[in-house]
Amino acid sequence: MRLIKLVPDNTNIGFVRIRHLCFAITALLTVIAIALVAVRGLNLGVDFVGGLMIEAKFEQPPQLDKVRADIDRLNVGEGHLQQYGDPRTVSIRLPLPESTDEGATNAVVRQVQTALQAQYPGVTFPRYDTVSGKVSDELITNGILAVVLAMFGIAVFSWLRYEWQFGVSTFVSILHDVIITLGFFAVTQMEFDLTIVAAVLTIVGYSINDKMVIDDRIRENMRKYRQLDMSALIDQSVNETLPRTVMTCITVGLALAALLIFGGHVLRGFSAAMLLGIFVGTYSSVYVSSSLLITLGLRAQPPERKGPDVTRGAERIG
Repeated sequence: MRLIKLVPDNTNIGFVRIRHLCFAITALLTVIAIALVAVRGLNLGVDFVGGLMIEAKFEQPPQLDKVRADIDRLNVGEGHLQQYGDPRTVSIRLPLPESTDEGATNAVVRQVQTALQAQYPGVTFPRYDTVSGKVSDELITNGILAVVLAMFGIAVFSWLRYEWQFGVSTFVSILHDVIITLGFFAVTQMEFDLTIVAAVLTIVGYSINDKMVIDDRIRENMRKYRQLDMSALIDQSVNETLPRTVMTCITVGLALAALLIFGGHVLRGFSAAMLLGIFVGTYSSVYVSSSLLITLGLRAQPPERKGPDVTRGAERIG
C-alpha cells in the first residue's frame, strides 16, 4: 500500500523570495486586528466584567429591544443584551443583586426566566454564571500576565537555546498569532472568557512547537552547510520540515473542526480560537518567522580550519 504524501519529495518552495510580501501582509493584518480590538472591543464574558450572565435560547430570533424592555420592567438592574453564535441565542448581562448570597442571585435568575417564558414560549436557558467585581479584576490581571509571561519566557528560551535572532523572531511570531486571534474575536463578537485565554495559551504552545522544529533544522544546516547562502539554507530547512508541518496542521485542524461542529455551544469559542490559531501559527512559522532571521542579520557559522596553518608554515621555512 502506497503512503499518501501531502508534500512531494524534493519540494523546493522559495519562501524567502516572497518574504517582503509576507511581511507587508502580516503587518497589515496586525494593524487591522489592533484597530478592530480598539474600535469594536472584545465581548468580555462574566469572568472578566463581573455580574450575572443568563444565556437564553429562543425558538425564533427575538427583537432585542423588546426583550430588553421586558427585562427592564423587572427592576433587576440595567440589562445588556447581545446575540452571539446564532440569532436565536442571546446573552443577558445584569448587575449582581445587593445581597450577594446565592439565594438572592437565584431569585433574580428565576424572575428573569419566568418573565421571558411568559412572553416567549419555548425559550430555554442553557446556563447562567455569576462573578463578583473583585474576582473579575483578578482574572483580567492573571489572564494578561499568563499570556505575556508565556510569550517572553518562550522568546528568552529561544534566545538562550539558539541565537538572539531566533528569540526576536519567536517573539514577533507569537505576538502576531495572539493579536490576530484577538482581532478575530473583535470581529465575531464571540464571548471572550477564561476558556479563550486557555485557547490563546494553547495556540502559543502550538506555534512555538512548530517553530522550534524549523529553527532546529536551520541550526543543523548552518553547521552542515557553512558556505551556503542564508536564503537558500532557510528555504532548504523549511522545505525539509514542510511535510511534518503540513501533516500536523491538517490532523489537528480536522480534530478541531469536528469539535467546532459537534462540540456544542460551550466549546464553540475555544474550538474556533484554536482552529484559527493553528493555521495562523503555521503561516507565521513558515512564511514570517524563518525569513525574519535574514532581516535580523543571521549568518551561518564560518567553516572550521582543518590541518596546519600553511601560511605560518611557509614563514617558518623562509
